Amino acid sequence: MQWLRRLYKDSLIKFIFIGMLNTLIGTSVMFLCYRLLGLGCWLSSAMNYIVGSIFSYFANKYFTFQSKGKSPTEIIKFLLNIFICYIIAYGCAKPAVKIVMSYFKPLGNNALNEIAMIIGMILFVFLNYFGQKFFVFIKK
Repeated sequence: MQWLRRLYKDSLIKFIFIGMLNTLIGTSVMFLCYRLLGLGCWLSSAMNYIVGSIFSYFANKYFTFQSKGKSPTEIIKFLLNIFICYIIAYGCAKPAVKIVMSYFKPLGNNALNEIAMIIGMILFVFLNYFGQKFFVFIKK
């Protein structure tokens, strides 16, 4: 039973749980924007992170990292963290997918974009966790 308590206290486990909910919400928004609304790859991805970031801020602030901070600085740091993680994750994802996929059967541009969006999401999760834990919601 102690392992269960330790698991509950583990911020990474909580972050992953919140992230799964966030991913469900954000991915739905992203592909709705991309497929049904006809928005481009990057705008659809950005919509994912706008909606997801609002949910993520409150869920991770109060549940995952149990931050008591009330300053506007925390919100600014959160937004800066999201922005930097997004630029790094998607700046790396699309070129990497194009390089890797060039060795396989050619895929259409839509398929490459969708693979890049998924790879970008995975990179974003890891970068975002460390950014929130060590930059945004620092325990004092």
